[in-house]
Amino acid sequence: MTDSPPATHRGTPRKAAVAAWIGSALEYYDFFIYGSAAALIFSKVFFDASDPATATLQSLASFGVAYAARPVGAFLLGHVGDRFGRKRIMVFTLILMGLSTFLIGCLPTRDQVGGLAPVLLVLMRILQGLSAAGEQASANSMTLEHAPQDRRGFYTSFTLNGTQFGQILATFVFIPVAALPEEHLLTWGWRVPFWLSVAVAAAGWIIRRRLDETPAFEAEVARGTVPRMPLAVLFREHWAGVLRVVCAALIATVSTIFTVWALNYATSDAVGLDKATMLWVSIAANAVALVALPLWAHLSDRIGRKPVFLIGAVGSPIMIFLYLAAINAKSYPLIFLTGILTLGVVYSASNGIWPSLYGEMFSTRVRLSGMAIGTQIGFAIAGFAVASAAGIVTPEGWLGLQGWTGVAVFTAILCAISAIAVATARETYRVPTAELGEPARPSTIEQGRDKPRNP
Repeated sequence: MTDSPPATHRGTPRKAAVAAWIGSALEYYDFFIYGSAAALIFSKVFFDASDPATATLQSLASFGVAYAARPVGAFLLGHVGDRFGRKRIMVFTLILMGLSTFLIGCLPTRDQVGGLAPVLLVLMRILQGLSAAGEQASANSMTLEHAPQDRRGFYTSFTLNGTQFGQILATFVFIPVAALPEEHLLTWGWRVPFWLSVAVAAAGWIIRRRLDETPAFEAEVARGTVPRMPLAVLFREHWAGVLRVVCAALIATVSTIFTVWALNYATSDAVGLDKATMLWVSIAANAVALVALPLWAHLSDRIGRKPVFLIGAVGSPIMIFLYLAAINAKSYPLIFLTGILTLGVVYSASNGIWPSLYGEMFSTRVRLSGMAIGTQIGFAIAGFAVASAAGIVTPEGWLGLQGWTGVAVFTAILCAISAIAVATARETYRVPTAELGEPARPSTIEQGRDKPRNP
């Protein structure tokens, strides 16, 4: 039986990439507005404001709760996606994220219901985490399996490009909110960005319900080789790939430290920088990333995934040190310059190509679950890095580390683990799509190198 997909599926990589971009932008708008609210507002609304330091720590920890829920969602949604298809997960995750985020905007505060308020907040955050667990893995699988063999890096970067746009939108929405008088900000103002997410459920249903399933998955269905228990196959045949992705995904610490912890630190009483200005730093950095991501991904289609990823993994901890130093120096020009270079340029080298790098480590049968489980465990560690950083700057410190320099060193350690994981991985950018996740076959790979590129 031929492995060729039905003709109706051919020529759809752009459609898949656009669907991934729009869906990720909408989904991660919801996810990131929580980060801004956790850094600026929730410590005063949902937690005991009489102890500001503890309330801040609890608020930032609630941001990390979603990352703890993500591995659970990865196991569940990964199984469904590899068993029944990528499209179902892409629609489901958007609806779940939109509804849970809207409900956050409807929650009663601590002054209204006491200790029940943070419990309800954490519950909604868990639902956000479950949704995010399947979103990127399903979108990445969809674009990778639709993409031409020699442009997998470029097309899969659209998922992360959409994520960056979602972060820009979330931050942009919070600028006028943060500028409100505090009495309005803490009563109704902070709720507005969450209420706007009701559009996510409707948009997700409209955009993604018409998308075709991937040719690779349809071929598996036609051959009857779709595993009944994808997770069993994953951990029996691809456990090393899962472990490698977990370690590589620690690079996401750079993003969470930049977008949440650094924002909280910069606007704290200890530093006292303007909230709106710091939000503009994030917008500027993410705007540059919109251009940098596809460029880095295109480069990875020419020279390989590993060298491009390592540029980001090695350069990001250096840049985060310079960014935090600029914040500590209270120099807005330096903050903008180092912030744009950190998140917008250097980190984008790793961020733009991990969808193809990780996805190419697995076969079609377990690609969605392999990416979902590997990334979400790594992202869970990165999510709680925010709370760890908050502990580092306390007088007691953490493992001998203190202050913003300790946070920079902590970030560098996790980036080093990521770099080692990728440096020791197999290069896959020339491997034919049908052979991804299978034992290396040098002769076939060499043929792939000689194959003319698609225009």
